[in-house]
Amino acid sequence: MDKNTPGEKTTAKPTRVALNVLALCFALSVIGRGLGESFTVFLKPISENFGWDRAQIVSVYSLAWLAGGLTAPLIGRLFDHSGPRAVYSFGLLLLGGAFLVAAHAQHLWQLQFSIGLCVGLGIALIGNVPNSILLGRWFGPRLPTAMAVVYSAAGAGVLVLLPASQILIDRVGWRGAYQIFGITALCLLVPLLLLPWRLFSRGSPHVVKKADPDFIDQGWTLLGAMRHHAFWALFATFFFTSIGMYGISAQIVAYLIDAGFPPLQAATAWGFSGIVLLFGMLGVSELDGIIGRRPSVLLSYAISIVGIILLWLLQWYPNFWLLTGFVVCFGSMIGSRGPLITATAMKIFRGKRVGTIYGTISIGSGLGSAFGSWTGGLIHDFTHSYNPVIAFALVSVILGMIPFLVVPALRR
Repeated sequence: MDKNTPGEKTTAKPTRVALNVLALCFALSVIGRGLGESFTVFLKPISENFGWDRAQIVSVYSLAWLAGGLTAPLIGRLFDHSGPRAVYSFGLLLLGGAFLVAAHAQHLWQLQFSIGLCVGLGIALIGNVPNSILLGRWFGPRLPTAMAVVYSAAGAGVLVLLPASQILIDRVGWRGAYQIFGITALCLLVPLLLLPWRLFSRGSPHVVKKADPDFIDQGWTLLGAMRHHAFWALFATFFFTSIGMYGISAQIVAYLIDAGFPPLQAATAWGFSGIVLLFGMLGVSELDGIIGRRPSVLLSYAISIVGIILLWLLQWYPNFWLLTGFVVCFGSMIGSRGPLITATAMKIFRGKRVGTIYGTISIGSGLGSAFGSWTGGLIHDFTHSYNPVIAFALVSVILGMIPFLVVPALRR
């Protein structure tokens, strides 16, 4: 009896630790994505406070995406060399300091530096790149499901922190709200430092020893990976898909209002995407284990395309059923491919430098998000119509799907 007990504990403990690591990554993603998307609530009060036009204030949001995307490989490299404790701690420290600085901003460049560059970097430091590397050590072949849970934190962050941001702004103003954000982030740094990071960092022995007993580190380097067609295929998928998703999402509420929906109904309908996103993430990841990765990814793209078509039809037929269909199809698939693309990159380029390689691939997502939202707005300002924006997004989504149709490494 006594001899079997230690073995049972050894079997159970990695599972408990893995779930704790998953919960930690989810919580950090909720904080990061929620704080990032909360800027849409701060946009109007800040603009009215300073008298800035929309283009000036939106530049802060674009800089945050660029900062997160361009620094992704550096974050991956930092994770490879210093581990999760240093990366996550630096991220919360940067977020706390940036929000406290933003609370006293008097010029646009100060917000661009604090909320744009520093918050963008802070979110990336507690975001998908370090989370995917850490979770890969614990979940192995189940990484797509684990990443689906973490990616769904985007919806949870929007649902929790956007209303909270509005309440804080109404009560203490936008400067007071940013002060509270900064103090809260710095306070969270204390329990984060006290976590058992040695245990979290080493990964599950079942993943290390049993998930792939024939695995041999092929010595991938960043330059070596960049010579492989799969690297640029994954980069392109991230880039074009992000363009398509964010080219539309930044203007969806305005589009629905112009189509004839009351503002509250338009905002509430799009806010509901935070709920369906969770089901889309988990559903696509579950299909990955049933029908395979490539069919699952292609199906997710097909559903996104249907959602874009429904959005286009709404301008002529603004009714509840089309609106619901659009939110379910388009909203549930935003980011749904992320966990599968992440797992694919981890599988192809696994080894000691996988963090640096995956981080560099992730640049495509940051660049695409920034470029898509900015270009979508520019197209609308130039044409005074949403149809070219929708066409632009549709073409981008199709381009994002093509690598899974033609690149050999992604077809397997």
